[in-house]
Amino acid sequence: MKLKYKLLPAVLVLCAFINNGCQGILEENPKAAIVPSFFNSPSGVLGGIAGVYNDIRNAWGTEGFTNEMMAGTDEHLAGASASGIQLHNYNGLNGTNFGAAWNIAYTDINTLNGVLEYGQTIDLPDATRKQYLAQAKFLRGFWYFYLVQTFGDVPLNTKFITVPSQAASRQPAAQVYEQIIKDLTEAATDLPDKPTAPFIDKAACKPVAQLVLAKAYLTRGWLTNSQADFTQASTICADIIAKKATYGLDLWANYGDAFVPANDYGKETMFVSDHSKDPKYGYYTVGGGASGGGAQNLTPWFTNWNYPNLGVNSFKNAAGNLVNNGTATMIRDSYYGRPYIRIRPNSYKWPSGPNAGKSYFLDQAFVNRNVDSRFENTFYTVWIANKETTNAQNAANNSRGIPTYTLRANIDTAIWMPDYEVAGAPQFVGTRPFKGTVIPPSLWNNTYFPAVKKFMDPSRGANFNDPSSRPVVIYRFADVYLTGAEAAFKAGQTTAAKDLLNAIRRRAAFRPGNTAEQNAAAATAMEIKEADVTLDFILDERTREFYGEWQRWHDLVRTRSLVRRVKDWNPEAGANIKDFHMLRPIPQAQIDRVVEGPKFPQNPGY
Repeated sequence: MKLKYKLLPAVLVLCAFINNGCQGILEENPKAAIVPSFFNSPSGVLGGIAGVYNDIRNAWGTEGFTNEMMAGTDEHLAGASASGIQLHNYNGLNGTNFGAAWNIAYTDINTLNGVLEYGQTIDLPDATRKQYLAQAKFLRGFWYFYLVQTFGDVPLNTKFITVPSQAASRQPAAQVYEQIIKDLTEAATDLPDKPTAPFIDKAACKPVAQLVLAKAYLTRGWLTNSQADFTQASTICADIIAKKATYGLDLWANYGDAFVPANDYGKETMFVSDHSKDPKYGYYTVGGGASGGGAQNLTPWFTNWNYPNLGVNSFKNAAGNLVNNGTATMIRDSYYGRPYIRIRPNSYKWPSGPNAGKSYFLDQAFVNRNVDSRFENTFYTVWIANKETTNAQNAANNSRGIPTYTLRANIDTAIWMPDYEVAGAPQFVGTRPFKGTVIPPSLWNNTYFPAVKKFMDPSRGANFNDPSSRPVVIYRFADVYLTGAEAAFKAGQTTAAKDLLNAIRRRAAFRPGNTAEQNAAAATAMEIKEADVTLDFILDERTREFYGEWQRWHDLVRTRSLVRRVKDWNPEAGANIKDFHMLRPIPQAQIDRVVEGPKFPQNPGY
């Protein structure tokens, strides 16, 4: 969320005060406290809301939170430099190594409680005051929805806390959902159709609140098998789509256009966490190569492999593994990004069992790649040389048998990762010598793998080691269709579910280089029938559409599919995952703080 510039100085002061004052609400001697009078002015209320938007940056786009939302699922495996390995394999996951967002969420919830409790009488026009309070209701519902999905029963606080306490308890998830739905329903009623000053760009507005409300109904419906909740979620999504022109929302014709930096605030984007390199925000020093910390968007790097380290004469050894050898053909740049090697696509091909000979990545999720454009728009599979590299005919392990040659910068392909097997790889394509390196699926591992490109930030130029200043897009309009499809499927409305899925699939067939006739034929080829609509198909479709977009763990938990699909597809986690992993462990720091009254309970199994 961005605010008008004239409000920024007050907002920055308030953000700093809020973050310092609320963090230790359960500690005996907090360093500071926000008093009720703080929210008795428009600037205080606005500052409280801005502080919460600021704190969302401390989760979405950061390394720990990305691991929490993506690792240990059917989509992802650990990269060679993975952090938070317990999240990948569920071995040793406990309250000491999970839950960074817990404190952020409860700090923000208390701030929002203050806004809602004391902001009712601020001196503003009624419509403006109503919008401010609706923002607070949305954000409180947003954070509680994250908490209840992640931890189950959680403390439910709706009053502003000014007196520190060392007692706390958890309320039933059903009660938390009631509050979420109340907050989001009221927010959707009072928020404007489009982001409106001072909450500009892609802050919360009516359709955003409606989408999160639909997701809350859908998730509660899965917990209680409530047909009424499924129907309500389906109805809400249909209403958003029907009014998309009013809301200024639509799908881009080309899936890839949703990820063009110029379109970050475009018609498909619904809700974002803004990021900035402006030094007045203090997130990082431009040119300093910051490598992690609060409010730093490192999203482009987590799923990136170490492409500048691959030698031109890499070869396949007797065990069938790629051995790095020779002069590197790439240098790090802003287009291909900074390599963190934290997380990778689940391309493991199962040697036996029900999925023998298949990988989730290529054989279950990203299928029909000749028609469906989402694979090529999501992943880098070609790296064009960005420096000149001369390779001598007699260089060690150069088996090409051709005279000395030079890979030309910005012309020749340095690395090619085809999505199919290539005879002769890594130095040949069949019998034809390849000047660069060919890495087919059989050579992919935790070091070499296709990199996600849709979040890359080329704007940093020479400062390519800096965090991204692109916004983290939390919700896209495509999610309205797929949330609606899942809800319709659960409500028994299979025709509606099929139509919503086909709307997304037809868009995925579009390629700007094709003729209108070719695109029409491809769209028809992508259509499915009612009989094709199953839960697993919907989950696979969500992978194709939202790979890497901080949704997968919640998708699998919501649909009660986490354990089954991890066992079916994830070789790192399948042996360890248990039913209790459907909830995350309560942070141990939270448990330790509660020393008065009943002990604060941990989730079962941890």
